[in-house]
Amino acid sequence: MDLSSIAPSPSKGLVNLIVEIPAGSRNKYEYFEDAGVMALDRVLHSSVRYPFDYGFVPNTLAEDGAPLDAMVIMEEPTFAGCLIRSRPIGVLDLHDTGAYDGKLLCVPVDDPRQKEITSIRQIASSQLEDVAEFFRTHKSLEGRVIEIDGWRDFDEVDELLERCVLANNQKI
Repeated sequence: MDLSSIAPSPSKGLVNLIVEIPAGSRNKYEYFEDAGVMALDRVLHSSVRYPFDYGFVPNTLAEDGAPLDAMVIMEEPTFAGCLIRSRPIGVLDLHDTGAYDGKLLCVPVDDPRQKEITSIRQIASSQLEDVAEFFRTHKSLEGRVIEIDGWRDFDEVDELLERCVLANNQKI
């Protein structure tokens, strides 16, 4: 699976998101670029499961040295390797062992039930806290120090995305 031809952002306000982990899974898959496949990285502790489909924006490079992380709110889980054209509605700011590791929160463009969602302010605060708690818990169980700095709305996404695209282009 060669992702080099997939644009990070097909148009303004949208991202292409590659799912690594379907919602509800305890299996942590990661894209193994050298082989072009999804690989099982580890199995999470039984107390935690991914709250949304989780993956990355291809052809980006975040501060942690990996592609920009992204989650997408879906009615049903998809599958590892699925490409979803998504609209970012916010970003979870977190630091993992001192390094910034922001995560986009998105909705799928092709889901008519979510076409009106444009901001994290439209998502229940309890659901946003569940997502933050998932990352806090699963990483802490792995012995990592996590700081959740909170959520930023959709208008903060472009700057982060642009930085990650530029960083990826400079590495090439």
